[in-house]
Amino acid sequence: MKNKYCIFILAIIGIMFISGCAQNENLGDLYRAGMLMEGTIKDQPWNEKGYAGLKAIGEEYGVEVEAIENVSTEAEVSKAVSKLVEDGANLIFGHSSTYGEYFYQLSQHYPEVHFVYFNGNYYRENLTSMTFNSHAMGFFAGMLASQMSSTKQVGIIAAYQWQPEIEGFYEGVKYQDSSTNVQMEFIYDWNDKAVAIEAYNRMKANGVDVFYPAGDVFSEEIITTASQDNLYALGFVSDQLEIEPETVLTSTVQHVDELYTLAAEEFNNGKLDGEILSFDFKDDFITLGEFSSKVPRYYQAEINKAIEEYKKTGLLPNQY
Repeated sequence: MKNKYCIFILAIIGIMFISGCAQNENLGDLYRAGMLMEGTIKDQPWNEKGYAGLKAIGEEYGVEVEAIENVSTEAEVSKAVSKLVEDGANLIFGHSSTYGEYFYQLSQHYPEVHFVYFNGNYYRENLTSMTFNSHAMGFFAGMLASQMSSTKQVGIIAAYQWQPEIEGFYEGVKYQDSSTNVQMEFIYDWNDKAVAIEAYNRMKANGVDVFYPAGDVFSEEIITTASQDNLYALGFVSDQLEIEPETVLTSTVQHVDELYTLAAEEFNNGKLDGEILSFDFKDDFITLGEFSSKVPRYYQAEINKAIEEYKKTGLLPNQY
């Protein structure tokens, strides 16, 4: 009887062990992942894609994930990070360059947590910056804008002057046709759609017929307005062709969701280093979206060929 009782107890323990393994298949370093974002998940494509990446991490590794919205000040970041750590997160993403300095300070107090954020210069052993090479992205957008402009006036509406795609756009425009003029406007805010439309109207009055809105919150607004005016635009961050297929020539797409899953994989395998990591066309984390039927097929092939050459050599067409 005693032996039967022992066998019964061992069987119960075995079932509990198997059940526990089934509930958490992740056997690596990742326990729980969190994300901070400045706005809400649904207020911009950038946030939607970031959250999609976070959810994919949860599904892939069988761990809990949590996003905290509307976090921007130092006090808000500190409070949110504290909550995530208390909840068991050991991988925390900051979905903006804003979090770099804050994470740099907090990473010293939470050495068991790895912090990841975008497009900044801060890093340490448990802090990683992931950046997009937006210069090349802007270059190919500029080539297309210059090619498709009838007035030889193209415009870029950007949030801030430091955005690398601005210089790239200018170089691409001039490479394609040195006679094309580039007009620039800066919003100094990622979210101000009204100011972006004011910039658009000034450019339109000055003859601009192709627009590159380099800010994902206001890009759709610019695209919709350009469609009403029978002008062209380029999508930003997401493939925005479906918004206005006759207006959007193509989109410069940043696959931020896939970068998050890459970071989680590296962290789970104990291979995520504290450094600045850069990603580009060659990694397929930046691509051009679908082309509009308005773009001649011969020119679509020309741009795609230039991108393939860039992926192989690291040289833009104006550097050959």
